[in-house]
Amino acid sequence: MSDLRDAAMNSKAWPFEEAHRLLKRYESDKDPKGYVLFETGYGPSGLPHIGTFGEVLRTTMIRRAFEVLSDVPTRLICFSDDVDGMRKVPENVPDRAALAEHLQKPLTSVPDPFGTHDSFGDHNNAMLRRFLDTFGFEYEFYSATEFYKSGQFDAVLRRAVERYDDLMAVMLKSLREERKQTYSIFLPIHPETGRVLYVPMKAVNPADHTITFDDEDGREWTLPVTGGNVKLQWKPDFGARWAALGVDFEMYGKDHSTNTPIYDRICEILGGRKPEHFTYELFLDEAGQKISKSKGNGLSIDEWLTYASTESLSYYMFLKPKTAKRLHFDIIPKAVDEYHQQLRAYADQDAAQRLANPVFHIHGHNVPASTMVVPFSMLLNLASVAGAEDKETLWGFIRRYAPEATPEGNPDLDAAAGFAVRYYNDFVKPSKTFRAPTDTERAALADLRDRLAAWDGPTDPEELQSMVFAVGKAHGFEPLRSWFSALYEVLLGASQGPRFGGFIALYGVENTRDLIDAGLSGDLAG
Repeated sequence: MSDLRDAAMNSKAWPFEEAHRLLKRYESDKDPKGYVLFETGYGPSGLPHIGTFGEVLRTTMIRRAFEVLSDVPTRLICFSDDVDGMRKVPENVPDRAALAEHLQKPLTSVPDPFGTHDSFGDHNNAMLRRFLDTFGFEYEFYSATEFYKSGQFDAVLRRAVERYDDLMAVMLKSLREERKQTYSIFLPIHPETGRVLYVPMKAVNPADHTITFDDEDGREWTLPVTGGNVKLQWKPDFGARWAALGVDFEMYGKDHSTNTPIYDRICEILGGRKPEHFTYELFLDEAGQKISKSKGNGLSIDEWLTYASTESLSYYMFLKPKTAKRLHFDIIPKAVDEYHQQLRAYADQDAAQRLANPVFHIHGHNVPASTMVVPFSMLLNLASVAGAEDKETLWGFIRRYAPEATPEGNPDLDAAAGFAVRYYNDFVKPSKTFRAPTDTERAALADLRDRLAAWDGPTDPEELQSMVFAVGKAHGFEPLRSWFSALYEVLLGASQGPRFGGFIALYGVENTRDLIDAGLSGDLAG
């Protein structure tokens, strides 16, 4: 551990850079609370999504890095803003008409349309917790409803009344003129209808910590800000929560970044110390458009996990978080293979290299060995040429290529074989496009077929790859890459593919000869 800590002090991996800032913050605090508090937020108006996963995962990576640097205890809170009013009836729930009468009520006051929990907010909170538990995250769950009603927020809410003018001055600077006329940091919850009200304040009373306002019918009410009678608008709530909990770190997407000075100043006015932040870039779809839950563009976490492992998604989330990421199906095979390359490299790396390796930040001190003796991209091509409908078809080839491999002893490979069949049938098969070879390519393919017919050496991927290279050079392909493109396009119906020597070893020399004959005869392109 001491070698690892020494290496961590100089590590440039982004989780360690953030952890260094947190350690300096903790050491400079004149009255430290004895632990470092990480927080992530969740809006429970809908189901958890890939952004939720990424936020908790990346925060966990920074927390893990901090725990290498220091013995200071840490906590991670996942905070659900379930006092938020239901602004519209979701489209993906049963009996939508019955929910319409509960618009603008806090989500924990809206009946559960699924009939399984006390409220819609409780249902979505349970979905969040099940989601986080599935991935093994260590966290404490906080409900805003409980937070407001239990008294944990009372001291900060009273302070918000006492410093109302200062808080409003911060907020009003950021608002359009029209909104300024009716804005208040406080949103009362109507004592009779239970709805969250967006109304101006007639009076804010620091003597007894109450607010006075007229409801939508013109009736005047005075309510204490404590006891769950009032919630804060979302921007003030951000900063107030930091102050109330003593949050040391929170990350959020780039779309929040312009609000950071507001969150920070609110926190400071309410007696807190602004936390460290990390702003990550947003996810984009294949066309480069921002992913939107309402549009349904981009790739969901369920879709990723239909075709690849959680760890491959974690690997993709680790890479360059401050760079916008395109999240679409084509990136999955590359992420799977790169993840396993990093697993294999980890065993022989020194401490500094390990701390820069994404798999340390995914697994911590328990990095597993890879059991993928065949790359995922190779399995996809194998599924393609074999027309595989189930993973047993692939295992027939795998056993010949790697006799020692078994589904039980190579669980990564077994899972990947199933993923490959599914991915092939859903994405590769519908888009396969074969072409006929040119005259030069035809001559080279015939040469390759004849050399394979005469091959009496072992089915060694590297020796076979050298032979494929030799054929390309002999037929004058320049650059040589164009020869491999021809192999992929004529024989595999794809624009790119695996190391072809490895593919021959896996698919079999005789099978590859037959495949070349099919390509030469026009059976594939026809």
